[in-house]
Amino acid sequence: MTTPPPSGAPIRVLIADDQEMVRTGFRFFLNAQPDITVVAEASDGEEAVALARQERPDVCLLDIRMPRLDGLEATRLLAGPGVADPMRVVVVTTFDLDEYVHGALRGGACGFLLKDSGPTLLAEAVRAAAAGDSLVSPSITVRLLKHVTAPQAEPAPAAPAKPAPLTEPLTDRELDVVRLVALGRTNAEIAAELYVSLSTVKTHLSSVQLKLAARNRVEIAAWAWQNGHAQPGA
Repeated sequence: MTTPPPSGAPIRVLIADDQEMVRTGFRFFLNAQPDITVVAEASDGEEAVALARQERPDVCLLDIRMPRLDGLEATRLLAGPGVADPMRVVVVTTFDLDEYVHGALRGGACGFLLKDSGPTLLAEAVRAAAAGDSLVSPSITVRLLKHVTAPQAEPAPAAPAKPAPLTEPLTDRELDVVRLVALGRTNAEIAAELYVSLSTVKTHLSSVQLKLAARNRVEIAAWAWQNGHAQPGA
């Protein structure tokens, strides 16, 4: 996985969208942030993949519907299973469709935002991705977890890949961290709620990912909901 930017260095971002107006808006807002800089722009998926491999940005913002190569396939090429050095991809789209959400997360995206989520949430998603966290639009998160946990009378859209069976039980403290991840807390919020340091939270999360064979926080959250560890006080 691409290493986080050095402390104090701006987060380097690639923007890929076939609409120039969208790219301009994103660039204008993100470049106005003191800790973020846009280093590349692409108008289609093939260009996005080529530029991402060339520039190695800290975060790639990809639209879904783009010419030549769509954002889901570009995500798989940059962050999917089997990629030797996966990048951090946040999918930003107009289309609130379940198959897009699941496809992006299965493809390795660490965030999924709707374009109408607003610029503040966009910046938060970039910072979260650069720090190794995930951010999914709140309305999407609720619906996604309902799909993961609800019994289905007919085949449901594919959910995030289930982590392999546990090779080693989670400790009580790791379960506390997992529960808060499933409830959408950031690392900083988890640290504050559990009265531990940020580095301790990151250590617990690394251990949890190893034990669950989970690729990202979304898979950790899915495991928690599937196994009854996602309710407050669980």
